[in-house]
Amino acid sequence: MKASDADILIVPGYTNSGPEHWQTRWQSRLQTARRVEQAEWSKPVREDWVARIVEEVNSATRPVVIVAHSLGVPTAIHAIPHFRKKVAGAFLVAPPDVTNPEIRPKHLMTFGPYPRDPLPFPSLTIASRNDPFGSYDHADDISNAWGSLLIDAGESGHINAESGHGPWPEGTMVFAKFLANLKP
Repeated sequence: MKASDADILIVPGYTNSGPEHWQTRWQSRLQTARRVEQAEWSKPVREDWVARIVEEVNSATRPVVIVAHSLGVPTAIHAIPHFRKKVAGAFLVAPPDVTNPEIRPKHLMTFGPYPRDPLPFPSLTIASRNDPFGSYDHADDISNAWGSLLIDAGESGHINAESGHGPWPEGTMVFAKFLANLKP
């Protein structure tokens, strides 16, 4: 699949992805990419966030490819049962452990636990060995439950601009290969 064959939905996490974040950069470079905007980025409500991604997927005119980061990952996973349009695949980066009582702010726990059903479309999960919001073992566990290919990003922090992943050329290459292997 080519990027022009898909509606690429950028699904940021808590507080959105700023101008230097790889999601924002990808959105500006991919013609068919658009951000799933949330009414409240700093006080996320699971039902509201899920409803927004469902709305975007169900209004898509092409097969959808989800590109989720951080809290965007559980948002997308919880939305799956409500999709009426075809999702061609999901690129899931830095899934937080939303059942960890140490997570801050605490209200992010309302996005847990993750559904553990196998995903009905191809997916790839990228996780770091030193992500402060979710352990690699947690990412390994949930990606196995989903049938998602897990890629070890080494010690990459939260894979965001703050951890040095603004441009993230390695992510761009992995995404391009993932996209090329999807069926329209």
